[in-house]
Amino acid sequence: MKIENTKAQMRKGVLEYCILSILKQGDAYVAEILSTLKESKMLVVEGTVYPLMTRLKNAELLSYRWEESTSGPPRKYYSITPKGDQFLEELHTTWSDLSNAVQHITNLNKN
Repeated sequence: MKIENTKAQMRKGVLEYCILSILKQGDAYVAEILSTLKESKMLVVEGTVYPLMTRLKNAELLSYRWEESTSGPPRKYYSITPKGDQFLEELHTTWSDLSNAVQHITNLNKN
């Protein structure tokens, strides 16, 4: 079993939560989202993010608008919707519960 596959699956599992959390701070386009993820050591490629953004938009958790750019083609800026805010709150609760459970389980053998 390759550790890199497991690590990638773990990252994919929290990616929606991370993206919605980024957009909760303000509208952003994909390059900005990727930059924020990379700054946080969340290694993700564009090919993973674009389909996820489409799924989140189709689920009405995100909306977008086109905006002209001074340095190239127009950019698609994403924003979180009210439905996305509610979804994010549920993810936050789930993450907190899951994090606490994993912390408890992984600390069992340390005592």
